[in-house]
Amino acid sequence: MIASGIDLAGVQKRPSGFCVVDTDSMHATTRLLYTDIDLVKAVEESNPAVVAIDAPLSIPKGRRSLEERSPIHLRKCDRELLKRGIKFFPVTLGPMRKLTARGISLMEELRRQGFRVIEVYPGGAQDILGIPRKQRGLSQLRLALERLGVKGLREGMSDHELDAVTSALVAKMYLEGNYTALGDPQEGLMIMPRGPPALRQP
Repeated sequence: MIASGIDLAGVQKRPSGFCVVDTDSMHATTRLLYTDIDLVKAVEESNPAVVAIDAPLSIPKGRRSLEERSPIHLRKCDRELLKRGIKFFPVTLGPMRKLTARGISLMEELRRQGFRVIEVYPGGAQDILGIPRKQRGLSQLRLALERLGVKGLREGMSDHELDAVTSALVAKMYLEGNYTALGDPQEGLMIMPRGPPALRQP
């Protein structure tokens, strides 16, 4: 079975990380993609059981759009992150609006094609799993992912690829039922790890 992760950029001229993980072997393959067309094509080719997107995939309940002036800035899942002490950027903050709009559009297209799509947050997942975020060093993050059982990683991987790997790892855990869903289902859920991924014995 295949799980896929996308570290989505806010605009198509910047690279997005794309990863597929074989849930049996834990082998990951990554690349950088730019356009929505290329991302959709990559998902179609890999045919994953679930696609985990690192981007907000909903707007706060009570807001009609991202552009309207409103005092409502947080979703329920965002408030739950705050309670856990996990840092994040609200969906209505500057560049996050473009990322949110793109994420929602990509999600809708993938769901139209029959793919299961979940929202994830690699930085928060890394906090829960006790591994370093990319800001502490890409090599440290890569080595930590390898200690969790991910194979196929290489030196010099970009931050986008490593966050895509983390997203795909959360997608794998989602398929295994090893996850927590934060938020309100009617507003939008964020999937977080419940604990370290299950490692298969050789």
